[in-house]
Amino acid sequence: MASNTTVVDIHTHMYPPSYVEILQSRTAIPLVRSFPQAPDPRLILLQAEAEALDDALRDPAAKPPGRPLTSHYTSLDQKIRFMDTHRIDVSVISLANPWLDFLDASQSGAFGRSVNAEFSDMCGRHPGRLFFFGTLPLTAPLETVRGSIGQLKHLKYCRGVILGTSGLGKGLDDPDLLPIFEAVAAARLTVFLHPHYGLPNDVWGPRAAEYGHVLPLALGFPMETTIAVTRMYLAGVFDKVRDLRMILAHSGGTLPFLAGRIESCILHDGQLVREAKVGRGRRTVWDVLKEQVYLDAVIYSDVGLKAAIDASGADRLMFGTDHPFFPPLTTDEQGEWESVGLNAAAVAKAVGEGSVEAKACMGLNAVRILGLREKP
Repeated sequence: MASNTTVVDIHTHMYPPSYVEILQSRTAIPLVRSFPQAPDPRLILLQAEAEALDDALRDPAAKPPGRPLTSHYTSLDQKIRFMDTHRIDVSVISLANPWLDFLDASQSGAFGRSVNAEFSDMCGRHPGRLFFFGTLPLTAPLETVRGSIGQLKHLKYCRGVILGTSGLGKGLDDPDLLPIFEAVAAARLTVFLHPHYGLPNDVWGPRAAEYGHVLPLALGFPMETTIAVTRMYLAGVFDKVRDLRMILAHSGGTLPFLAGRIESCILHDGQLVREAKVGRGRRTVWDVLKEQVYLDAVIYSDVGLKAAIDASGADRLMFGTDHPFFPPLTTDEQGEWESVGLNAAAVAKAVGEGSVEAKACMGLNAVRILGLREKP
C-alpha cells in the first residue's frame, strides 16, 4: 500500500479474552475446543462443522474442525503489529460473529456492557489509531438494548454497532426490531451488517464436507447478507427509518450484482401490485444503495469492486481486511497477509492506483463517513 495514502481498515475483528472464556465453557456451537491432535485451540463457529466436531471428539486421529485460535484473535498488541506490518493507519475494530446472539437474555445485557467497555479501553490505549463498532445484547429486553445504545452513543471511540442478520431471531425485517433501528439512527451510530448463519447445510449437497469452508464462506455468507437486506427493503425498513445508515460486509454480498434482478421481480410480482406496494414515487433498491448503504471492499477482486462502485458509488466504499480471518497458510502469520494484498490490489485496479478514488476508498471515505477524529 502506498505510503502517502491514509489507510483505514473498517472490517477487522477481535475476541476479547472474556469472550473466549464463554466460548470455552460451551458444549454447543459456537465454542472453543482443544484437541490433542491440534497445537492451538480451535474456534468453531459454523453449524456446518457440527459433524466434523463430533468425529474429532470421538476419534483422536480425525482432523479437528474450525480455525486455530491464535493470538491474532485476542491480542491488542498483535492487532497493532498487524496494522504496522500492513501500513494501516486506523482500524475500526469489532467483535466477530456470532457476537452475543447465543447468550440468554439474563446474560447478554451485562456482558454486552462489559465487551463494549473492553473495546473502548483498547481504543483508549491507542488514541487516534483505534475506533470500534459496539455490540448490542439483542436477546435482552428492548429497554436493555436501548440502554446499550445510549451507552455506546457516549463512548468516545464508538462509531457504530455491528449487527448480524438474525436480529432478534426473526431477521432484519422483524417489526419488533424497528424501535432498535430507530434508536441506533437517532444516536447517529452506523450499523455494520455482517453475516454468520449462512444457508442451510443441505443446500450444499452430500459432498460438501469434501470442500472445506469454501461453500458456506464464499457463497453462503454473501447470499445471507443479500437476503437480509432485500427483506429489509421489501418490508419498508429503509423508508420507515430514513436516517438509518448501514455498512454491508463483503461489498454487500451479491446485492450490487442482483439489484437489477430484484427490481425486475418486484415490478412483475402480482401480489405486490395487488397490494399497491409497487407504485409511483417508490424508492428503488438502487436509491437505497446510494442513499443509506455503504459497502466495504472485502471482495478480493476488481470485478466485484466495480459492481459495488457502480451500485453504490466510489465515495461510499471503504477498505477492510477481515483480520484475523484468512491468514496465510504457507508463510509466517507475522508477515504480510496475501488476503490483505488482494483487497488493496483490487481497489487499485478498480479505480486506478494512486487516484483520488483510490485514496478515498482506502481511507478518506471512512474518515469522513465515520468521523474518525477523536471527540473532544
